[in-house]
Amino acid sequence: MNLFDNDDRDSALAWLSKLGSVSPDACDKFEQFLTSLAAENSRQNLVAQGTLPFAWTRHVVDSVQLISHVPRETSETWLDLGTGAGFPGLVCAIVMPQTKFTLVEQRPLRTAWLEEQADALDLQNVTIKPANLSALEVESFDVISARAFAPLPRLLKLSAAFSTNATTWVLPKGRSASQELLDLKGWQHMFHVEQSVTDPQSGIITGRLLGRVG
Repeated sequence: MNLFDNDDRDSALAWLSKLGSVSPDACDKFEQFLTSLAAENSRQNLVAQGTLPFAWTRHVVDSVQLISHVPRETSETWLDLGTGAGFPGLVCAIVMPQTKFTLVEQRPLRTAWLEEQADALDLQNVTIKPANLSALEVESFDVISARAFAPLPRLLKLSAAFSTNATTWVLPKGRSASQELLDLKGWQHMFHVEQSVTDPQSGIITGRLLGRVG
């Protein structure tokens, strides 16, 4: 039985084809990954069950859209925090094979599954870090992403050490994006909100973090 909505798949593939940067091979890998996701979701709750029929839009397109906010020529390393089921990190790694992705996820069942998927998809540019963020060795990254990881103040407190003034942050924050940015205190930044292509009421906080105020 087909678990995915055909109209959703077709519209997602049409959107991806317009980008020019997503190869047919990448789309084949998305298909393979989503099939594995659906099977694994019955064993561990990777994503909300109700999103599976619309996984092409809700998870693939929602992840790939972040790439348009990243300067490709200076994005050699990418840190994805609380990667969960691999969104957006694993999906973006499929599209950007020349970029080294570090995916941080502390739940053992999920990290084991992510490692299996990276191997199955032959993603040699992906490293899975099965650890709490506070336990990671500090290094700087060109891009930092996080989807549903933590409220913005806590996210920055936990991860600012991995950022430089040149790091691009791409943070899908749903419908709270504008309010979270408006409420942010204590940081110097050049963040702004971009509208999500998958939900006109959802936003992506993107830009650069300059440091703490004072």
